[in-house]
Amino acid sequence: MLVDAVVIGDSRHVSNCDEKSLEQLTNSAALPGAVGEAWGMADFHRGYGFPIGGVVATDIENGGVISPGGVGFDINCGVRLCSIDLGLEDLAPLTRKKSGSGSKEFGNRLKARIPSGNRGKSGRTLTEKELDQILSEGAKAATEIGIGYDEDLPMMEMNGALEGDPDSVSGIAKRRGLGSLGSIGRGNHFLEIQVIDEIFDEHAAKCFGLSKGRLAAMIHTGSRGLGYQVCSEHVKKLEGKFKRSDGIWRSEEFGVSIPDIHLASAPFHSDDGQSYFRAMSSAANYAFANRSSATHQLRSALKDHMRSEVDVEVVYDVCHNIARVEGHEIHGVSCNCVVHRKGATRAFGGDSLEIRGRFSGVGQPVLVPGDMGTSSYVMAGPKEGTNMAFGSSCHGAGRALSRTQAREMIDGASVKRELAEKGISIYETHEKYLSEEAPAAYKDIDEVVRLTSESELARPVARLKPLIVIKG
Repeated sequence: MLVDAVVIGDSRHVSNCDEKSLEQLTNSAALPGAVGEAWGMADFHRGYGFPIGGVVATDIENGGVISPGGVGFDINCGVRLCSIDLGLEDLAPLTRKKSGSGSKEFGNRLKARIPSGNRGKSGRTLTEKELDQILSEGAKAATEIGIGYDEDLPMMEMNGALEGDPDSVSGIAKRRGLGSLGSIGRGNHFLEIQVIDEIFDEHAAKCFGLSKGRLAAMIHTGSRGLGYQVCSEHVKKLEGKFKRSDGIWRSEEFGVSIPDIHLASAPFHSDDGQSYFRAMSSAANYAFANRSSATHQLRSALKDHMRSEVDVEVVYDVCHNIARVEGHEIHGVSCNCVVHRKGATRAFGGDSLEIRGRFSGVGQPVLVPGDMGTSSYVMAGPKEGTNMAFGSSCHGAGRALSRTQAREMIDGASVKRELAEKGISIYETHEKYLSEEAPAAYKDIDEVVRLTSESELARPVARLKPLIVIKG
């Protein structure tokens, strides 16, 4: 270990952690060029190489590396929250019984327009030129081809665009992206219609455009098969450059050693490091455009169902799986770092130059989805300054059971019945997958938020209860 490893939790929380996830966290603390500390957020659990919920920064001016395992396969998996100008009293048109339909009618409309599942297609196949434009410009390109809105751009991290390069993305990856824009995949990805049922910080909530009793939509999706292909290709390439000797993996070409082959990485400024960074940035742009396209379809579905325009505003859009170059002060010394956030989100302070304006003195919105049977949270970064975890926070409830364990222990049909009894309508691609995403498969979201707040990484602003859930 080059730096300490720190877990956000208390004794009970840490004692329930999977040993492999703790091992992965300590391994990530040995990443060449690591600075500060390696962080495990309150929702952290086992991943590929890095734990999901892991945050590690490397000094790129002093040999720091970039690792695909520190970003993950679903590049820029993230969450967008939209406020809907409807309240519970306006919900009747979505739930009234009409020719035997009701909320089922609206849920099916959403399901049809925002497909889910491994092979979910959006119904709109991009041209190669449009795809290249998206890989280069992100959400801005989505607005230019008519599936997004310019006014949404300031409400996204980095305005919904990194410095992409279409030529850095392979033909195979591009083919996987041509037909998937506007879809949400499967697993823990979802679209939820929610109601804001509690406000904890009135000033921040007002700044974010949230009020108790109003509706919201949360969209959780990423770069789909395109991003998975990008990660797979670079993982395979980099892992081939390391050989094991005396329990350590070493690359003679790069002159670096790692404790786990799944941490395969390259010096940031090397050709391989830059090749991955460009491809990752391009895939991240696809994810921004994907969430923009899904938002476009949400607006369209609400308009058609309500038979009138419904005001839907983007509250914020956050990345979960990303590596970004940022300036941080490490033990009193300025450092130009590449910050790996895998299953973790930014939580910048209200005086950050990146979020000045609407969120000045309040802090960046931090979106923390729960499981499909419990609440999600909106939190906020510090009112000023940067928190001790490179301006990072948790990204969700975090898994308590692996998918295999959940399938063995939980019946998906029972989950659907139990949620229906709570007034939560589920629209899934395959009922068998509901066991993997059951509330019992996840950590207690209230505890995750409490630990995050007590650690002063972010503070709670509002709680949102699910009403309609579209799952893969």
